[in-house]
Amino acid sequence: MLRSSIRRGIYHIFDASVVIVILLACGYIYLVAYGEGVLRNHPGAISLASSTIIMNADGTEISRLQVQTKGYMEYADLKDMPDLLKQAFLATEDRRFYNHDGLDFIGIGRAVVQDVLHMNLSQGGSSITQQLARNLYLNGDKTLVRKVNEMSIAMAMEKRFSKDELLELYLNHIYMGRQQYGVKAAAWRYFGIKDLHQLEIWQMAALAGIPKGPSIYNPVDREDLSKERRSVVLGIMHEQGIITKGQMEEARSVDYTPQDTTSSSTPGSPVPAYVSASDAVIEEASRLTGKSVAEIQSAGWTIRTGLDDQAQLAMEHAFGESSRFTDDRKDEQVQASMVIMDQHNGEVKAMMGGRDPVKGGINRAITDARQPGSAFKPIIAYGPALESGRFKPESILPDQRMKYGSYQPSNLGGRYRGTVTMSQAIEHSINAPAVWLLHETGLGRAHQFADRLGIELGKEDLNLSIALGGLHKGVSPLKMAQAYAVFANNGKFNTAHLIREITDLRGRTIYTFKPENKQVISTSTATAMTRMLQNVVSQGTGSRAQLSQHKVAGKTGTTQAALPGVSKEANRDLWFVGYTGTWTAAVWMGFDRTDADHYMRSGSGVAADLFASVMKRALP
Repeated sequence: MLRSSIRRGIYHIFDASVVIVILLACGYIYLVAYGEGVLRNHPGAISLASSTIIMNADGTEISRLQVQTKGYMEYADLKDMPDLLKQAFLATEDRRFYNHDGLDFIGIGRAVVQDVLHMNLSQGGSSITQQLARNLYLNGDKTLVRKVNEMSIAMAMEKRFSKDELLELYLNHIYMGRQQYGVKAAAWRYFGIKDLHQLEIWQMAALAGIPKGPSIYNPVDREDLSKERRSVVLGIMHEQGIITKGQMEEARSVDYTPQDTTSSSTPGSPVPAYVSASDAVIEEASRLTGKSVAEIQSAGWTIRTGLDDQAQLAMEHAFGESSRFTDDRKDEQVQASMVIMDQHNGEVKAMMGGRDPVKGGINRAITDARQPGSAFKPIIAYGPALESGRFKPESILPDQRMKYGSYQPSNLGGRYRGTVTMSQAIEHSINAPAVWLLHETGLGRAHQFADRLGIELGKEDLNLSIALGGLHKGVSPLKMAQAYAVFANNGKFNTAHLIREITDLRGRTIYTFKPENKQVISTSTATAMTRMLQNVVSQGTGSRAQLSQHKVAGKTGTTQAALPGVSKEANRDLWFVGYTGTWTAAVWMGFDRTDADHYMRSGSGVAADLFASVMKRALP
């Protein structure tokens, strides 16, 4: 009986041993296979992603783009990081990094003891490779399964990459608080330092202390806890012989002063937001390079623009004055958009796509959706007439009620003067002479003229109503400014653009704008148009656009709401497009959706006034 019991016990032990061996073998296979599979199936997780930055005309950073939905990154090669910075992270996070194969069993053992003593999974014991695996492929859940998966991926990464490569990836992908990923992005965000070799010891220690608790140990959110954590890191660095006692004590005593990394302006001075302009820059970069917005955001490009701080601030200040928008309703506010560009090279200097622009929102400055009204007359009626050589500013035009087939335009207020000069007709924005001129010049010639100014019209616009700005699709302030810039630039055309140059992470040029300055209309046409448009501002409908220090040429534009049961004085779109010897600008005002409760009671004079308010502050 005893012998039988011993035999059964041996069988049970054998069976248990076989089960344990099988479980261990399965576990080992899982550890090896899972990590290899993750790396193979997610090749894009390991990338040299960096936030693309946008710079203004002065070379100041005005926007740093998020890398997809993660945050802000700026990739740095390991050779571009000072040894002391690398040692600070190694001493704090994984002192045996170069001596293990991804799993620090000493650290894991110490963590297990602590977890057992405290009855939780608070201690990770993760090596740098494990942390990198978690950051790239997993979430922060503190579960046994996640920990096993983390170990498996770490083992696979150690086989695929060298230690230096893993350290470089870690220092570029580690989360550093405040939506900053990697040491270079964090150094810029917290200390205003781009060259990592300029970091001081206390700053390196502060950065090395952040990964333990990015939300509480970054110096912006909790300066006190950051300093305490910095002190601990400095103590570790001294203990391991990385720094001297004197260096440790000196670095511990430094107090942190938050850095303004958004602008080079003096402390306390306003910083332009460039919300609409930044969105437009990315859209333009996508069109120029064929890259998607997501690709551009993480490409690490430097995009240099011609945007001007003074002009943008002037625009944002004026748009922020609610007293300028007296037609606001309780449930909806009047919208506005504006573009300023340099007619000599086509550079956009400032842009607002709305009164309260939001990133990724509607950019009314670049959307071809609004009827330009009488602001279109120089482009489609008077310009082509001058260019034909048949008419001059002094030419006598009929101002009479006329019918062109089924189309019969009318003057505002029903007043007709009999005859007027071309200059008088444009000065007082009289409708009948403009339609007559378009009819005389011909729709084909007018379409070609508008096309040379950068405005393409479709077959739907082959009608005389376009003389009064009645377009099928509509036009944007950017297109209107671009067209008027030809008059301002003696008949030479330049494409309106924001981007001067794009360079990649290595400083290689991807794109450079080449100014066209192409003569598209005669100098005499441009000169005559400028003279007439100056009269519009000095003594006509655009008088509110006058500037004391600059002579302004420009034209107002108004489209009526034409709503049943609403006064004929109700308007839909208000415009002013004008220029000085320096810059050209276009302003639009109105509601996004015009209806019986939302229309403009004001006339185009408020758009002219907004132009003047911005330009007197913006012009250099």
